[in-house]
Amino acid sequence: MSMVDNVIYVDGKRTVVPGSLDHTFQELRDCPDDEHRFCWIGLLRPSEAEIHAVAEEFGLHALAVEDTITQHQRPKLERYGDVLFVVLRPTRYVDPVEVVDVEELHLFLGRDFVITIRHSERPDLAAVRRRLEDDPRLLARGPFAVLYAIMDEVVDDYAPVLDGLQDDIDEIEVQVFGGDPGVSRRIYQLSREVIAFQRAVEPLEEMIGSVREHLKELAGETDQELRRALRDVADHAVRVVERAEGYRQLLTNILQVNAALVGQRQNEEMARMTQAGYEQNEQMKRVSSWAAIAFAPTLVAGVYGMNFTHMPELAWPLGYPMALGLMVVAMGLLYLVFKKRGWL
Repeated sequence: MSMVDNVIYVDGKRTVVPGSLDHTFQELRDCPDDEHRFCWIGLLRPSEAEIHAVAEEFGLHALAVEDTITQHQRPKLERYGDVLFVVLRPTRYVDPVEVVDVEELHLFLGRDFVITIRHSERPDLAAVRRRLEDDPRLLARGPFAVLYAIMDEVVDDYAPVLDGLQDDIDEIEVQVFGGDPGVSRRIYQLSREVIAFQRAVEPLEEMIGSVREHLKELAGETDQELRRALRDVADHAVRVVERAEGYRQLLTNILQVNAALVGQRQNEEMARMTQAGYEQNEQMKRVSSWAAIAFAPTLVAGVYGMNFTHMPELAWPLGYPMALGLMVVAMGLLYLVFKKRGWL
């Protein structure tokens, strides 16, 4: 049996530690009218057969048992006659990989029993049990005192998750304004983890409200104290939900800012490329202009350098100065034309 602990409490004190479920069941039935007597059975990764055995002993509803076996349930509280079925989603933050690890915890509460079924090591219910056993007055209030303590522990464990998310969001803000090209993926992944965390915590306020209403129906003095304690847990849960929603909105805004900054950097890069192209074009214009100017005297010199017998002005005494002048005039005209067009 994957039983972590199996204890019968009387007036908030550990009284009997049965060796088996059958023994536990018999002990409870020996004193059925004792309101201050209940058992707390803790199971860790039980098999399907073990869950059915517990369900048969305590008359648990088949639908709740099926949910426990299949797992992957949303946080909820369901009532089956005098038995409450509660699903909680404890979480922890794995900072190196920036993942919110969402666990699952099932509780069955009856008039004289509490059954906790964990499918992972967390949360550490042994610490919750020690805390309750150190406060017999609280534990004497029965199964709902156990539910209160577990809910309080689960909600308190949300604080480190929020702190881890806050640290990573701060790092992301630095990355965004530092121009890190890989930050978009990190923002998206962290947003998904925040959404998963929200799904684990958002139903808590309504669940705690339902427990308080149920305790109000019992109308006992101890139930009034538990309602006050649960109200404090509900206040903490509301703050957790509000912080998680704030993180989600913040990541959405950061993603939008990052998109705007990426667009701005792209525009600046395009502007730089355009400016570089413009400057390159201007340089080409200058080079082409000077090449054309240099080509004019080359053309004239080339014509007169062909050494044909019959060429214009070869026998003219002013033919050489005329050729030089033609070169200068051609170069001057080309210079003026290019200068006017802004190429030089």
